[in-house]
Amino acid sequence: MSIPEVRKIPRVRRSPEAARENILAAAERLLVRQGPQALKLADVAVEAGVANASVLHHFGSIDDVQTALMERMVAELVARILAISEANTEPSPAGAQALFDAFEAPGVARLAAWLEMTGEATRMTTVRDAVQTVVARLSDRPGFTAEQAEDLIMVSVVLAMGVGLFGRTFSRLMSKPAGHTRALAMQMLASHAARRATD
Repeated sequence: MSIPEVRKIPRVRRSPEAARENILAAAERLLVRQGPQALKLADVAVEAGVANASVLHHFGSIDDVQTALMERMVAELVARILAISEANTEPSPAGAQALFDAFEAPGVARLAAWLEMTGEATRMTTVRDAVQTVVARLSDRPGFTAEQAEDLIMVSVVLAMGVGLFGRTFSRLMSKPAGHTRALAMQMLASHAARRATD
């Protein structure tokens, strides 16, 4: 009886920072492809091309990998939101499109759902802070109050998150063309902004 061959993982020398980045990038790929349920120690290690012990050495536990991944992805989302506000000094279709692009980026909507389902939604406080920065910039525009800016951004984020999580699937289920749900959401936003502007 032959002994099955054990697959050896080739050793790659990395700095601690590069090793952590490699593991987090692997975890993010799994999240995007398969969802949070795929973020198990063995699966992350295989995806990263390292031994389980290496993941534990750099993070301590799979829970710590998940925490670090949440923080990294939230930081990336915050950077996207702030970049949108830098490029768009007032509400515009281009700004709304960019926001929807941010939430349709691989994994972002899944991340938001994951944070909510695991009771980790408080990690989104940095997103709130970014939104408040955008609100402050928009409310500097004449005729656009801070309250109107905040309401518009809140509605935009919720719609963008919903489209990012369910939009493609729901369009297919309803036999609609790709992007149909996003187009409807954009129309709703445009109508909402127009109404608020005349209040």
